[in-house]
Amino acid sequence: MTAATTTPPAAPSGDAAARAAAGFRHWYGVRPAGRWAAPGRVNLIGEHTDYNDGFVLPFALPLRTVVAAAARDDERWTVRSELSADPVEFGPAEVDEPGRVTGWAAYVAGVVWALRAAGQAVPGARLAIASDVPVGSGLSSSAAVEAAVLAALVELGGLDLPADRWPRLAQRAENDYVGAPTGIMDQSAVIRGRAGHALFLDCRTEEVEQIPFDLDTAGLAVLVVDSRAPHRHADGEYAARRASCENAARALGVPALRDVAVADLDAALGMLPDDEIRRRVRHVVTENQRVLDTVELLRAGRVSDTGPLLTASHASMRDDFEITVPEVDTAVDAALAAGAYGARMTGGGFGGCVLALVDADRAPAVADAVTTAYAERGFAAPGTVTVRPAAGTTRLT
Repeated sequence: MTAATTTPPAAPSGDAAARAAAGFRHWYGVRPAGRWAAPGRVNLIGEHTDYNDGFVLPFALPLRTVVAAAARDDERWTVRSELSADPVEFGPAEVDEPGRVTGWAAYVAGVVWALRAAGQAVPGARLAIASDVPVGSGLSSSAAVEAAVLAALVELGGLDLPADRWPRLAQRAENDYVGAPTGIMDQSAVIRGRAGHALFLDCRTEEVEQIPFDLDTAGLAVLVVDSRAPHRHADGEYAARRASCENAARALGVPALRDVAVADLDAALGMLPDDEIRRRVRHVVTENQRVLDTVELLRAGRVSDTGPLLTASHASMRDDFEITVPEVDTAVDAALAAGAYGARMTGGGFGGCVLALVDADRAPAVADAVTTAYAERGFAAPGTVTVRPAAGTTRLT
């Protein structure tokens, strides 16, 4: 056995799966017992509807986070990441008190905490993390870490935990340990995604339906633009939007804003005390309907016809929910001007990514148009990539 080293590999190369395995051998001096992968996600449509018991339509990305792991004999967990030179190690005393483990390792400790809180005998483990999901871009890099770690610990410990329970546990890790008030969408998408499909999720019942999203047959692509404007969930703005929605539901006497139908929206708005709350409610109610309309179009194979719904979603986020920033608005406007069928910000807002539905052969030209618009505005150059729906969390060979 070679001695483990304390510095990261000098030059990580290859995909995340290769880098995770190489990092594990480098840091721990042995081969991992296995590798588990979880993707990032984009939300095709349905923003800030999840914590309002509403509907969302995300899909998993080919970009993924990989955890290489092996069990250890004691009840401790050591985690290394290619993004940090320093290891983090913790035991029951640290993990059982939310807030004791901080920074990027809190997402790992949170999964251990959630499993233990659910009565699971979580095995001690050594873990190495590598990822192709950009951090802070709104593509759910945190949920990808949580899901990959969860899958690894479940298998290493032989835990009796069906996969349909995983999203809620991962959400608890993020909500109650890390302190980010996200809904169930991100974890559901990265765990339950299927290649070639979008995941239609009822966030109240947690029922899912795999909706065909066949971009290739339609000659289309989804262009994802990383705005380079940092995306942060665990901040006051996200929490404030959630609190506004919950306060509005109480004022309207409904369990959640999902229970307000579009047909009843005008009457509901008339019952609310100020314009800001009315605009927040209008976004959520109309966004739920846009999700339902998008699902019906996709079921009918009318993929390009979803474009106007995507654009309307962005306008609602910009004007009613007030969660966009100049970089994402510029990307949306430039993509539409270059011929996109529709474009919108995706994710919790205040930065992050934009997606645009485009003809596949036009994707490079649309990307160039966005880059040119950024230069004209003096913004840092955006990142762009075309994506297709990919598989969710899985064990790798």
